[in-house]
Amino acid sequence: MVGLRRELHRHPELSEREERTAGVICSFLEDLGVPFRAGVGGHGVVARVPGRSTGPEVALRADIDALPIHEETGLSFASAVDGVMHACGHDGHTAILAGAAVLLSTEPPPFPVRLLFQPAEERGSGARMMIDDGAIDGVSAVFGGHLDINYPVGTLVVTEGAVNAASDYFTIDITGKTGHAARPHEAVDAVVIGASLVNALQTVVSREVDPSDPAVLTVGSFNSGTAENVIAGSARLTGTIRTLNPEVRRHLRDSVLRMAEAVGQLHGCGVDAEVREGNPSVVNGPAMTELARRAASALVGEAGVLRMRTVNMGSEDFGRYLERVPGCYIRYGGRIPGGDPSPAHSSRFDFDERALEVGARWLDAIARLAGEELAG
Repeated sequence: MVGLRRELHRHPELSEREERTAGVICSFLEDLGVPFRAGVGGHGVVARVPGRSTGPEVALRADIDALPIHEETGLSFASAVDGVMHACGHDGHTAILAGAAVLLSTEPPPFPVRLLFQPAEERGSGARMMIDDGAIDGVSAVFGGHLDINYPVGTLVVTEGAVNAASDYFTIDITGKTGHAARPHEAVDAVVIGASLVNALQTVVSREVDPSDPAVLTVGSFNSGTAENVIAGSARLTGTIRTLNPEVRRHLRDSVLRMAEAVGQLHGCGVDAEVREGNPSVVNGPAMTELARRAASALVGEAGVLRMRTVNMGSEDFGRYLERVPGCYIRYGGRIPGGDPSPAHSSRFDFDERALEVGARWLDAIARLAGEELAG
């Protein structure tokens, strides 16, 4: 698993470009003698470990894509691809699922187990494409996990209810009027209008959402202007909305459109706003969470099974699977002892590779346990 993880880490590929990564996975499965189907939902790979008998089929999922980040870890196996890095642990997730494949094929499970190596999680399109391509047709339950440096290695974090937020994205285009910086009365300043809109949007969560409902609205980019002595005639703002409550989600989306329209009317300019729907929230149901906890406790003991301290407001497209079949999404503790952990999506992100074995053994255990429980 360590070797596979490092091979993938050294050769990362962005969402929907994971051709080499998929080839490495296919070669691994071929050597293991596990049948698979490649090219699922783009560069996804779906494998199937036969069970000792027919019955409910459990799916296990790992994501395989990397991020557009220049690596600064100094690792001996650091990315050889400029500007691309496995900064979220997907190389580890892939290795964990590969390890589970070894365990399951060595000692066949009671019922078949499906292995989902999913592309394009970071773009938020991978799970949907896999589902559309039949990846979970006939599946009775689905499980997966994410490496997390907030928890010590050797722990498994199993939490009922919402564990990841829903995500939406917005783009706002402002059309003003270009003019000379010394004669602002002759222009319509898109920078001033954009700044006004940024400030207005920051009040939506603080003044329109119940403080007990977690929500985030972030303007991530503001692009405008060409020169220091020219009043900008156009601007573009982009950002994201993260929520748990469906009603809050609808409200924030409507508020972005409402405020964009109002600011346009206030300044007498054109404002075109669009909100695009992203991933649903990841919500672990009680029955599958209890099975996940039992499998974790048998592996790491009661003391090693933790709960998330707070909901992760980051997005994760595993929620698309849970909209269709029951399941549970957990965290694999991966903190490096004595180190100063860098967060996911940062140029220095890394995790303790001992977490790979823990994750693989948990996937193996939950696949067997869930199959038996679902069979009744």
